[in-house]
Amino acid sequence: MQFNVRPYVCGALGRVDEALLGKLSAAGPRVRPALQTAEAALYSSTPLPPYQRAGAAFAFSWGERRPALERGQRVEDWMSVAETYETPGLIGDGSRITLHAGALGLVDVYYVRVGEAVYFSSLIQPLISLVPVAIDWSAWASILQVTFPLGEATPYAGISRLPGSGALVWDQGRLATERRLPRWLRREPYEAWTSAGEIVELLHEVYKDYDGRKLLVPISGGYDSRLLGSVAMARGFDVESWTTSPDDGNDTDIAFARAITRELGIPHRVIMQDAADYPEDAREVARRLEYLTPHHAWYAPFAQQVHQAGRVLVDGLAGGPLLKNFMVSGAALEATTQAERSAAVLGSLSLGAPSQPMLSKAAAQWMTETVQEQFAAATSMLHGHRAELPLSVLHTRTVRGIARSAVNLVGPESSFAAPFIHPDFFDAALSVGVARKDKGRFYREVLHAANPRVAALPSTNVVKQPLRRVPLRSTAAPARAYSHEMLSVVATRVPGLLSDELHEVIAGGPDALTRFSGWNDRFWVRGLVLFGLWLNDYESDLDDLSVPF
Repeated sequence: MQFNVRPYVCGALGRVDEALLGKLSAAGPRVRPALQTAEAALYSSTPLPPYQRAGAAFAFSWGERRPALERGQRVEDWMSVAETYETPGLIGDGSRITLHAGALGLVDVYYVRVGEAVYFSSLIQPLISLVPVAIDWSAWASILQVTFPLGEATPYAGISRLPGSGALVWDQGRLATERRLPRWLRREPYEAWTSAGEIVELLHEVYKDYDGRKLLVPISGGYDSRLLGSVAMARGFDVESWTTSPDDGNDTDIAFARAITRELGIPHRVIMQDAADYPEDAREVARRLEYLTPHHAWYAPFAQQVHQAGRVLVDGLAGGPLLKNFMVSGAALEATTQAERSAAVLGSLSLGAPSQPMLSKAAAQWMTETVQEQFAAATSMLHGHRAELPLSVLHTRTVRGIARSAVNLVGPESSFAAPFIHPDFFDAALSVGVARKDKGRFYREVLHAANPRVAALPSTNVVKQPLRRVPLRSTAAPARAYSHEMLSVVATRVPGLLSDELHEVIAGGPDALTRFSGWNDRFWVRGLVLFGLWLNDYESDLDDLSVPF
């Protein structure tokens, strides 16, 4: 991992133990001091000048978008920086020191608390030098059931993630946690009857931030990428488009992308994948994402090529939840109580039932109850909000799972743009009522306003039958051998987690896994394989694997 466009940072605040700080700064990528005071330290892999420095006051940020204050201008509030630039940072005013996340928390900040100090890092791995490796079973429950951790959890007990709109504060000799409501919760976006044309105009304004830069707009067969490609071409950008297989068994994206890019006049390239490389791709992605999600193994060959492209990748992050109720079911829309709404959203986010039990009855029951509690806590601030349903998806799946491809696989080597989370666009799209967005109606209006010819082309958002069936890399012979190896680790080290039926399949060898061809089966297997890799990688460090069920 090369920190080219976003630096690796680590540091501490509070009553800092210099020996622990030294261990932390030596445990990760090579760093240099950016700030050293009696009660705060910040190290960075590249030069990191403050965006404010006046006397004892300072302000740093390390997202791709950073504030640029006028001379003498002061930071009034960390939340305004977090919301405007979606960046984490460290701010001090001479007495109070604040370590904050971005408003959504897209760029990771992990931390441990030791005594009266907090030690933080862009990566989890360096923090392991400060605390024993121990399993956080609740985090693994959500990784297995919904494919990403919920709340502040990480796979490691004792290591937490600073949530979006959250901060750790050292003030008057005390550490405290501070949670704020982001802009979209403080000012509820009531229906303003924003038109599809106005949404497109806003997207044109957002693109002005990238004027003069060469863009790479990955076109799939869906709505988000064709909208971003249409507006980029309308603005006259130098655009290339690449497509790769999402390893979904049909590759409809590739066929549809060819038609879309042909209509737009964008040079198009297909990034090929090799089934023989899948095990190494899966390992690389799992370790690079620090075991947080079983998603994105298919994205590895694509991201590696992006690093060499010399272009800003334009990502459709958050487009589905904001513009077409993605992951919002009919049951959620029709719910009449908070409990029904929460259950419906969690049901959409969770994996469906596999063709045969994967977990033991005790593990499955405990996992269901644990994930319900975690989801309720992670989304409680959204309850009763007019846009509760799409925000519940954004604050959980989008941030903790889906965003990892752009943030942690494309970045930090290459720049990415996420136009849909620009504050002006985000607020306008969120103000459109969920009823108007139902079944993609509003999004189709937006596509027509952007480019009616492209809007008329077939989309994977509405096509139910694939054009053809193609072999899956993730279930080919090399992948089965790798999956069987990792499942065997789980079966040996935590036998009580798995059902008798799955133990029997594992005993049958790699080819016995061919029975798991359905969508839900494949994702349950991927989650358990990820867990097996984590257990294998930390075999010598994990002393206690006692289960909570």
